[in-house]
Amino acid sequence: MNVENLITDHIETWTTAKVQKASGGRGRGKKSNGQNQYGIKKLRELILELAIRGKLVPQNPNDEPASVLLEKIADEKARLIKEGKIKKQKPLPDMGKDNGPVGLSDGWTYAQFGNVVFNRDAERVPLSVDTRKGIQGEYDYYGASGVIDSINDYLFEKPLLLIGEDGANLINRSTPIAFIARGKYWVNNHAHVLDGLSEGLLLYVSLHINAISLVPYVTGTAQPKMNQAKMNSIILAIPPLAEQHRIVAKVDELMALCDLLEQEQTDNSETHQLLVKTLLDTLTNAQNHVDFISTWKLIEQNFDLLFTTPENIDELKQTILQLAVMGKLVPQDLNDEPASVLLKKIAKEKARLVKEGKIKKQKPLPEISEDEKPFELPNNWGWIRLGDYSYVFSGNSFKSGDFRESGGIRVIKITNAGVGTFIESNDFLPDDFLLKYGSFIVKKNDLILALTRPYISSGLKVSKCPESYDESLLNQRVAAIRMIIEGDYVFKYLQTEIVLNIYKKRFGGNGLQPNLKVSDVTNLLIPIPPKTEQNQIVAKVKELMAFCDSLKEQLSDARTTQVQLADAIVGQAV
Repeated sequence: MNVENLITDHIETWTTAKVQKASGGRGRGKKSNGQNQYGIKKLRELILELAIRGKLVPQNPNDEPASVLLEKIADEKARLIKEGKIKKQKPLPDMGKDNGPVGLSDGWTYAQFGNVVFNRDAERVPLSVDTRKGIQGEYDYYGASGVIDSINDYLFEKPLLLIGEDGANLINRSTPIAFIARGKYWVNNHAHVLDGLSEGLLLYVSLHINAISLVPYVTGTAQPKMNQAKMNSIILAIPPLAEQHRIVAKVDELMALCDLLEQEQTDNSETHQLLVKTLLDTLTNAQNHVDFISTWKLIEQNFDLLFTTPENIDELKQTILQLAVMGKLVPQDLNDEPASVLLKKIAKEKARLVKEGKIKKQKPLPEISEDEKPFELPNNWGWIRLGDYSYVFSGNSFKSGDFRESGGIRVIKITNAGVGTFIESNDFLPDDFLLKYGSFIVKKNDLILALTRPYISSGLKVSKCPESYDESLLNQRVAAIRMIIEGDYVFKYLQTEIVLNIYKKRFGGNGLQPNLKVSDVTNLLIPIPPKTEQNQIVAKVKELMAFCDSLKEQLSDARTTQVQLADAIVGQAV
């Protein structure tokens, strides 16, 4: 089999197959750069799998068979035990060519790990962090996953194979579990130390360990561990020593090729991200709607090239929202009734609701200064504080013993406030609480905002109360925002990065737990367009968001196809 052709003939599959969440792979190449490079990860695994099955390089019938190599290893081990250099271990059975999981090529044989290498774990010495602080120096100090410190002394000074003894890496394999240590170095008790008949043999064993799953040899789940006995029982497929050298050389060559593919993909991804950001910034920097339309048309012609990842599409969604609330998404009509008239109507309606006892009277909010305004608004728009545009109230501190899982009045907790989407739950309060706590009643379409930890990386925890929660009660640490005049425009504004960044800036970097007060909500500045334009903005945002979701679905389908194709190629090759 020509593995180079296997790589080059399917290059698009290897470099485009991605999964939503990157996972650690087995391999001797570079650690994944976090770009969800599923195809290259599978390619690395395929190379290792072919290597230990005798399918990576051609066999040479003149090579000294592996059975002779095992005899030499046994003789050397007996000598080392006799000289007291290594400890005697429990006898392990000989396996032969036909006692493993798959058939082997001529000259190969199966052997248990303990019959192939010499264990030097007894020479390890663990040092505490405090001890190491006092003896810092030039020699590497190894732990389960590699070098973790440098000290002024060493235990070993020849190439040896180290294999992690414990830790989550035994299972998730975020880094190679087996590696060669060289030079002068120290090893603690979290890595097995193994010697061999030659460095070439250790390199092959390292490759083999990184190619297989160690789950059958690991004990414990909370604290995974692979002890000596379990490690010694690992079944290895052993080729002739000369073929081992050819295999290791070919794996190094192919892993270097994978590194180049991965780096090229990373470079392309970073360039692509910069291009998308630049173009989206061009949109948000548009002077007006006419300027926006001309730029949008240029981008629209290249959607299939620009928006190739879910992250790109999420960035596009945020840009759409930002354009919407800056007055650049739909054209302005000077004949629209200006926002100033709308704001007067809201003030009048709010006064009526207070007079009738339907909402509580609030303290006057601070005047809006010019310095507070983050950007310039179109004509007919206006700035207002959220508390003057809506009615904002926080919840009651209900006792834990009052809650039940069914029957009664629904209650909205902080956990119901999702990012853009309301999260339903089975939390109820007694029926008579509705009359008793009437000032905490939430109605459908009220906006629900978390006050404690009000945001995550993807956005503000604000969502709309669904019809199933109409006439529910509001619990503590969550606020409700009720529009005086109905409409979804404010909801769209609260979903922008503009608002997210306002609250992030307040809490970021000072060690404080994000914890909003109601005044932080009521004082929030809102850019308000005329009511007619609000309706147009909401309709256009809905249309474009549906378009983005359609793009995402197409990407997901394409990605699934590429992943399936990568898996199929691996299956056929093996």
